[in-house]
Amino acid sequence: MSSPTPLIVVGSVAIDSIRTPFGARERSLGGAALHFSVSASFFTEVSVVAVVGDDFTDEDEAVFHERRVNTENLQRISGGKTFRWVGEYGFDLNTARTLDTQLNVFADFQPALSETAKKSPFLFLANIQPSLQRKVREQVDARFVAMDTMNYWIEQTRDELLKTIGVVDALIINDAEVRELAGEPNLIRAARKILTLGPQIIVVKRGEYGAAYFTRDSYFATPAFPLESVFDPTGAGDSFAGGFMGYLAQADKIDETTMRRSVIYGSVMASYNVEEFSCDRLRRLRPEEIRQRFHRFKEFTHFEI
Repeated sequence: MSSPTPLIVVGSVAIDSIRTPFGARERSLGGAALHFSVSASFFTEVSVVAVVGDDFTDEDEAVFHERRVNTENLQRISGGKTFRWVGEYGFDLNTARTLDTQLNVFADFQPALSETAKKSPFLFLANIQPSLQRKVREQVDARFVAMDTMNYWIEQTRDELLKTIGVVDALIINDAEVRELAGEPNLIRAARKILTLGPQIIVVKRGEYGAAYFTRDSYFATPAFPLESVFDPTGAGDSFAGGFMGYLAQADKIDETTMRRSVIYGSVMASYNVEEFSCDRLRRLRPEEIRQRFHRFKEFTHFEI
């Protein structure tokens, strides 16, 4: 039996149609698992668990092979179509307006993990039904498990979501979702409240305002990397999670210093993701560019007392 990849992600692979004030693309590769795995692959070996249809071509799948992402758990449904999302952004690039969603093969997605995948030490549960997330979590004997969710699950399947949050180590969600989940308008009080539900860590994605990290004993925040050109924010949060979890898996340790570096690496990867449509910029990214931007984060956030 082959050895498990250090990191596994379970989530969606999609074909998007996106319009922003700066351009449009009718067929754009997307989905949480795709953005996450491409981002994480710069730090560690990663395996993707997802489902696609016949319309997901070999050329589309090349995005995984370029980054040496393990696709043995990528299901292809004959006669089906891949999950599709149509959305647009106004000048407030923090918020997307959904114009159409077609779940297609994703509607009946049942994650199927190989025996090798079940032994991966790091697991990310991207935004899917909380009951499915928990089912995967129960199969994987991971050292560290993080999850994402969205307002739909908070509103429609709250009890299931709370059960799932109770069995993970970290929750990585945006600031609006933190407030809605906790029923608390203040971000810090909301995060503290969610920490009582089970997770040890909450990472709050704040779009153009950066990210914040909470534990029961500590708090850390970073601004977003200042960019003059933002073309497509789609997948930025998943690229953030990929950088965060990818660096954590590469470091293979879970302590305060490593966590804070992981937040910065997540922010670095998100900043590159938004510079072009889909994950086009990440596909051209070089490791030295990641290192340079990481050090620039240090420079513009450092001050002397």
